[in-house]
Amino acid sequence: MQKPLQITFKGTQNSPALEALIRQRVDAVERLHPRITGCRVVVEIPYRGADSAKVPVGVTVEVDIPAHKTIVGKDAQQRHEVKDDRTASVHNAFDAVERQLARIAEMQDQPVNRTEKAPHRGMVIRLFPEQNYGFVESDNSPELYFTRNAVIGGSFDDLEIGMVVHVTRAVDEGPMGPQAHSVKLLDKAKTPE
Repeated sequence: MQKPLQITFKGTQNSPALEALIRQRVDAVERLHPRITGCRVVVEIPYRGADSAKVPVGVTVEVDIPAHKTIVGKDAQQRHEVKDDRTASVHNAFDAVERQLARIAEMQDQPVNRTEKAPHRGMVIRLFPEQNYGFVESDNSPELYFTRNAVIGGSFDDLEIGMVVHVTRAVDEGPMGPQAHSVKLLDKAKTPE
């Protein structure tokens, strides 16, 4: 980035852990779109209803790139929704920015890193063969949706519940939430019964 990252806490105390998470997410955004010139993040208590003791937590992420208006991602959640875990709002705001940057990069015909760098081991937990999709569980992420077309190194029809596979997570979410970019079958590997 040409300008230094700006992180501001408004109406709430500075959190070193939250600031570290924000810096990690900014690094990931820079890898997704290397032409970013500036980034500002505001963590705040945006408003408080007179009749409510629940204080919402809001996160706004603004990213500048050349020849485009400012990209903005926002999220605000009631504190009771996240049980004092402000990381959910940070992740949601950055996810929104990443989706917008991916669309811009596609329109500008720039290469975009669409998947995680390395596949992880996962286990097939649900299959819906008649609808051509399933779900795989990996220890480093929530369960991931995948379609018949995402299966490599074998056939979707070879999959069985409990089968161990290599999973590469996609950057964008699918119609069922987080999704796998690819699900690679291992040599008839199954979990121990």
